[in-house]
Amino acid sequence: MGKTTGFLEYARKDGPVREESERVNDFCEFHGELDMAERRRQAARCMDCGVPFCQAGASLSGMTTGCPLHNLIPEINDLVYRGRMAEAYTRLSVTHSFPEFTGRVCPALCEAACTAGLHNAAVTTKENERSVIEYAFENGLVNEVKPSVRTGKKVAVIGSGPAGLAAAKALNSRGHEVTVYEKNDRVGGLLRYGIPNMKLDKSVIDRRVKLLTEAGVIFKTGENVGKDVDAKKIVAENDAVILACGAGKPRDIKVPGREAKNIFFAVDFLKAVTKSVIYEENEGVNPSDLVKGKSVIVIGGGDTGNDCVGSCIRLGATAVTQLEMMPKPAQERLPSNPWPEWPRVLKTDYGQEEAAFMFGSDPRVYTTTVSEFKKDPKGNVVEAVLVSLKPEKDEKTGRTSMVPVEGSERSVPADLVLIAAGFVGSEEYIAKSFGVETDARGNIKTSGSYATTDPKIYAAGDARRGQSLVVWAISEGRSVAREVDEALMGYTNL
Repeated sequence: MGKTTGFLEYARKDGPVREESERVNDFCEFHGELDMAERRRQAARCMDCGVPFCQAGASLSGMTTGCPLHNLIPEINDLVYRGRMAEAYTRLSVTHSFPEFTGRVCPALCEAACTAGLHNAAVTTKENERSVIEYAFENGLVNEVKPSVRTGKKVAVIGSGPAGLAAAKALNSRGHEVTVYEKNDRVGGLLRYGIPNMKLDKSVIDRRVKLLTEAGVIFKTGENVGKDVDAKKIVAENDAVILACGAGKPRDIKVPGREAKNIFFAVDFLKAVTKSVIYEENEGVNPSDLVKGKSVIVIGGGDTGNDCVGSCIRLGATAVTQLEMMPKPAQERLPSNPWPEWPRVLKTDYGQEEAAFMFGSDPRVYTTTVSEFKKDPKGNVVEAVLVSLKPEKDEKTGRTSMVPVEGSERSVPADLVLIAAGFVGSEEYIAKSFGVETDARGNIKTSGSYATTDPKIYAAGDARRGQSLVVWAISEGRSVAREVDEALMGYTNL
């Protein structure tokens, strides 16, 4: 695949990235494209490795290695190398519903498992796929299937994130009448309001939704099923219902002073930022007023925490500190974490790079959490009491947990606190309103595959598996569509 000796002849080269000094002044995407000649050279680095771990999507040591969508990566790279971009798009679209999303926000599980990455730099598969889909859009190759014949079956999809969109796309192409219900005012779920515009420009979502609408998918926004819309009525009016409403219940920090003002969940803050900056709309809070000239504490070291860091820098914060409970990862793979497992190594994302540029150091503070928030007389948060943590093994269970270090407390200024500590399952009213069960983690319980305890109702994406990646959500959306189609028709060709 590709040029047989390409990985020996060409070094990895990533697409251009705007300098921190420029990009912190706006919310525009900052990753650029290589020219086609260089893109073809990068695709030429794909080895004829015999066993393409990049497309395996397998679980090793509890982590996914390779693409969960099982994209035919060596074949796609070979076509890009040969300049056959239209054919590369055709091949990519066999397994992938929305490469334009993952080409921007995926952590590239494929590259972590790339054979070339064992002793050298991995192939730029993520950027290659983004180039393919952007070429396809630019050249009018992307068309959603508008069925000439309808099956007479109706499917309701609750949630318009990547899982819901992938399911709707597939089922509509099969000829079913698909209606997607979205509680927010715009389609996209966390793609719209959980990921900042500099990572995923909202026009990228809009152009895909436009195609799906033209192909016959019905979108109903501002309809919160289970609260504003009767869930039982939705079930009665449809032949199948798919719950793809995400794992939207955020994990809280239960410490003294938590009730202070200006402490927000990260997902609420990021939504407010997008509505304010991109759509010039405010819902009670103006993020610029919250952040400008303020000291910000971000609790959580993951992608969402990083997005909060980058957003606050753009909004004029004078200081940003990001707290991470776990120890600082190693710079390189440890013997206990061999390739092709997902590398548990230190990663510095765009927000941390920008904080280092603006303030002179990485904003992350490891093995640290908050033990108390302090308020002023008006109830506004003014300080966070931090405490160091250390790993401690429970002799009975064998589990290791992070526990406070006695006497390590210290106070830091905090005008705004953003809690990005992850999610703990879907909102409780969803399962209750549809009459389905949840598992011990708060996710919607499914039996065997995607069917819930009610055989007419299915679940997919974060709602079923818990907080996860966009690529997993798309994979689950495609899979639940196949299961629903087979249940409705007796067979499936999806």
